Amino acid sequence: MAVLALLTVALLAGSAYSSPNASRIVGGTETSIEKFPSIVAIEHYSIFSGTWGQSCAANVLTSRYVLSAAHCFAGLFYHISYRRFRAGSSVRHNGGVVIYAEAAFNHPSYGQLGADGDISVVRLMGPLTYSPVIQQAAIPPQGFQIPDNLPVVHAGWGHTTEGGSSSEVLLETTIFTINNQLCAARYLTLPIPRVVTSNMICAGILDIGGKDACQGDSGGPLYLGDVLVGVVSWGHGCANETFPGVSTAVSPYTNWILSTAV
Repeated sequence: MAVLALLTVALLAGSAYSSPNASRIVGGTETSIEKFPSIVAIEHYSIFSGTWGQSCAANVLTSRYVLSAAHCFAGLFYHISYRRFRAGSSVRHNGGVVIYAEAAFNHPSYGQLGADGDISVVRLMGPLTYSPVIQQAAIPPQGFQIPDNLPVVHAGWGHTTEGGSSSEVLLETTIFTINNQLCAARYLTLPIPRVVTSNMICAGILDIGGKDACQGDSGGPLYLGDVLVGVVSWGHGCANETFPGVSTAVSPYTNWILSTAV
């Protein structure tokens, strides 16, 4: 916890999908785990097929804790034993090290207001060993506000088109933060309105689209520089020009994360 807290202080000193269950990289380019060593793949066990498959992503907080989306640790057939993590590999389903989940702590507000509070701290069964391909993420201090129109980056193994296939290799894409009030107003125009809260970050290429996280990217990172400012949460389809992708902002939950990842 002490190391994680120092990361938040360092940032402060240096700074002047269709449903929430659609684990949501479109318009991406191939990248490597060496560039994004804090991302890990989440694999889930299917009780129907008896096999493991990559379903979400997470971000290394400490050697024993990762940060992801709460909806990756919920649902009708969810059980903690059906989740494991693959760290240190650029390739989906292959390489790196695999560690099982021991316990997931979804934020207490999750499920009370749409996708608000869609964030989870997960404890691993054993410790990760840091290396050039496994490193902890820096997170922002509590209450850090991200300006509009800043370039931010998604990385993940999710679908490369809406309703398409997952990527076999790690991809990245750069998009831009979008004004929260504007984003919220747009989502209210859907036939079934969706609520965008102040605890969320909207990002995309507004009125153009073409770049976004997609199915399989949920819980994965939204980076501002080298700092993890968001975890992929939900959206209306993928890479939609009118409705930007939505990530859970990390900074409203920093104090909770620090108190949980101990």
